[in-house]
Amino acid sequence: MKKNILSLCVVATLAFGAVSCNNDKSKAGDAVKIEDATTDAARFVVDANDSKIDWIGSKVGGEHKGDLKLKSGELSVKDGVVQGGSFIIDVQSINVTDLSGDDKAKLEGHLKGLAQDESADHFFNTTKFPEGKFEISSIADEGGKTFITGNLTLKDITKSVKFPAVIKVTDNDVTIESEAFAINRTDFNINYGSGSKFTDLAADKVISDDIKLQVKVVAKK
Repeated sequence: MKKNILSLCVVATLAFGAVSCNNDKSKAGDAVKIEDATTDAARFVVDANDSKIDWIGSKVGGEHKGDLKLKSGELSVKDGVVQGGSFIIDVQSINVTDLSGDDKAKLEGHLKGLAQDESADHFFNTTKFPEGKFEISSIADEGGKTFITGNLTLKDITKSVKFPAVIKVTDNDVTIESEAFAINRTDFNINYGSGSKFTDLAADKVISDDIKLQVKVVAKK
């Protein structure tokens, strides 16, 4: 039976080809101030059915893939340009897509922290922290790409992250699709199996600190 221990390597690949976490890591920093959108900006409501975050986690000997759903969100647009926005991540929706049956259920329960007390060192502890959040602080073009910077909150810890994305705006909808990028899960106190946090782990038990993400957000008027 496959070992059902996930390494979070990033998705917001929110599904992807192989990407080097060293080259694509989003450096988390202190949370930044979020400016309010102008009052004349148009509001687009996130379509939770069409939006998701794909993830890939890895350890020595393999990787696991899955996705997360969004609960809600909103984007502000003025003159065809996204000014800002935020969305709520449904952490309890963690889904493993490369396993089935008992293996799938076991890993999903492990990631969610089910049947464990709130003080246990498991992954997302969804009983205590059922939601995450991302708030856009800025969007800028750099080197021919568009980069989104914003505050990511997981397990009540907020850090600023930055990632490349393609943004498409029409009169009726907005689509944001990120490239694959990586975050360090220990920045958000997701420490289970981390070789940087626990020095007594056997080599085959160490889970990568990096999680590979790719984000897709669809919002409509």
